[in-house]
Amino acid sequence: MSTVALTKDNFDEVVSGNGFVLIDFWASWCGPCRQFGPVFEAASERHPDLVFAKVDTEEQQELAAAFEIRSIPTLMIVRDNVAVFAQPGALPEAALEDVIGQARKLDMDEVRKSVAEAQAQA
Repeated sequence: MSTVALTKDNFDEVVSGNGFVLIDFWASWCGPCRQFGPVFEAASERHPDLVFAKVDTEEQQELAAAFEIRSIPTLMIVRDNVAVFAQPGALPEAALEDVIGQARKLDMDEVRKSVAEAQAQA
């Protein structure tokens, strides 16, 4: 499966319409982003049940700002409309597979409960 280009216009539709979305925040001038791109694309082929999306931070500056992206590439995983992972840096293939596996195993009821408790305390 190929990756989806995320924009401020389609972001809500793509993320809300899918239970598991991996988002690569990148830019064409970024060397580590170009290095991570093929790893991300290959993972999308291995996991056709997941949505792999890319945000070009140059073209989608508002979207990058909304997520406070300060370093690229940044990988974010959103499950059931909850960001469960966000980390800057180009991951090697094995690390990306490990992160995907860990995100698949999350008990989303527990995650939502933790989020609700954190918001109640804030």
